[in-house]
Amino acid sequence: MSAVGQLRMRSFDWEDPAATAAAGTELSGIEFMRAIVDGSLPPPPIARLMGFSIVEVDLGMAVFAVEPAEWMYNPIGSVHGGIAATLLDSCMGCAVHSTLWAGVGYTTTDMQVRYIRAMSTDTGRVLAEGRVVHGGRRTATAEGRLLTEDGGTLLAHATTGCVILR
Repeated sequence: MSAVGQLRMRSFDWEDPAATAAAGTELSGIEFMRAIVDGSLPPPPIARLMGFSIVEVDLGMAVFAVEPAEWMYNPIGSVHGGIAATLLDSCMGCAVHSTLWAGVGYTTTDMQVRYIRAMSTDTGRVLAEGRVVHGGRRTATAEGRLLTEDGGTLLAHATTGCVILR
């Protein structure tokens, strides 16, 4: 038992990520993302761990959602900025992925996040919207916005660069 209060626990499960990745090599990026959205393919372990989901995807665009929870809190009583950064990295990366051909991958090279407002359990569900700004043969860039679902209040915004892996 903690000196401050009752100990809380959290657990999660996931499917084999290697099997999902292998299935993805046969699909274009947009087909792969849509298969995760519709449940034909399982979400990656990071989505299960963090409690977020892909709720919408289109060519060059991806939207993730999460309900801020107490287990995400930092020592000062708000959701840790790493949650926002992970959501933004994910939605921007998946926006880039949605533009790629089958068998082509990507990885983030850099990311800049600007935090505007703190999140808490009172914030309600939030949406991270990623959009491709530039899609090239070797690099891609994207921007993302983290917003409250109920009113579209801006919580954070970001930009990223990705290298395309052929």
